[in-house]
Amino acid sequence: MNSSTPAEPLLQAKGVAQHYEISRPLPFMRKKIVKALDGVDLTVGEGSTLGVIGESGCGKSTLARVLSGLEKPSSGTVLFQGQDINSLGGEERRRMRRNIQLIFQDPAASLNPRMSVEQTLLEPFSIHPDVLPRNRRRDRVRELMELVGLNPDHITRFPHQFSGGQQQRIGIARGLSLGPKVLICDEAVSALDVSVRAQVVNLLADLQEEMGLSYVFIAHDLQIVRHVSEEVSTMYLGKVVEQGPTDDIYVRAQHPYTQALLSSAPELRNDPELARELILLQGDPPSPVDPPSGCRFRTRCPVATDACATDSPELISRVNGNDGLPTPSADPHRVACIHPGPLSAAATAG
Repeated sequence: MNSSTPAEPLLQAKGVAQHYEISRPLPFMRKKIVKALDGVDLTVGEGSTLGVIGESGCGKSTLARVLSGLEKPSSGTVLFQGQDINSLGGEERRRMRRNIQLIFQDPAASLNPRMSVEQTLLEPFSIHPDVLPRNRRRDRVRELMELVGLNPDHITRFPHQFSGGQQQRIGIARGLSLGPKVLICDEAVSALDVSVRAQVVNLLADLQEEMGLSYVFIAHDLQIVRHVSEEVSTMYLGKVVEQGPTDDIYVRAQHPYTQALLSSAPELRNDPELARELILLQGDPPSPVDPPSGCRFRTRCPVATDACATDSPELISRVNGNDGLPTPSADPHRVACIHPGPLSAAATAG
């Protein structure tokens, strides 16, 4: 990581919340609100990768849709190069959205089965006709196929004629068609076989080096997140509970939830550098309709105290260095916990 003063983030979320109203079964019943996101702050630097980890239902996919502009947040702002993307209208918003593209989890479901690959890759140019002259578009489609490692002669084929890994490469090619600066990969490799997963991850790494792309990489595979990301954010029940440089998070995670999450991955537990005991959490995540007071993780936390029920910890730098001394307030490793630090053997016994 560069120790000099960081430049303005390419993509930034400030206090982003996304609440959904549930329809009432009866007219006189109180409205219920699903708090899918509730005050998320994160940044993505130019040419870097931010990994986002957390259990299913923590808000990762909602975050992807909000960051990409598919959904407008209930509150908070999403900034691209310092400009609020949701304050734009008409032509300005359409132009801005070229810069942030989304790669979906299920490649088969994200492709129209009735459209050939050529039609799929030409569609973005129909929506944004000023990007490329009409007589250059077919050549660009062939270039995109080559860029993602597919045979350009196969552009007349349909999605069902490709394997899952090839379908995801088509999805990546579609995401690259308008020349974006940020790709948001929402579980982009989770539906693929392990060997194919590695190929797609390597493709993304090559594209990043070649094109200077930035990624938001959302995944359950913690080993892949460690491999591709410079920074990591841990999400729990709509909030970011810990974030910082990847190596720092993986080696000295401070939030009990992050530690439990990392301990659940066998490949990480067996790594001598990251050796840690398995931490078994009790119960299921609470409902986002009625989250716990104070710290949202307290109902499953092995070190929760009475204070955790009343205090809602902010995401701030309050971790300890390897020498046991407090780190400076400018430390990029931040945690939302009033009892940060490695869990004791007694706490992790399960």
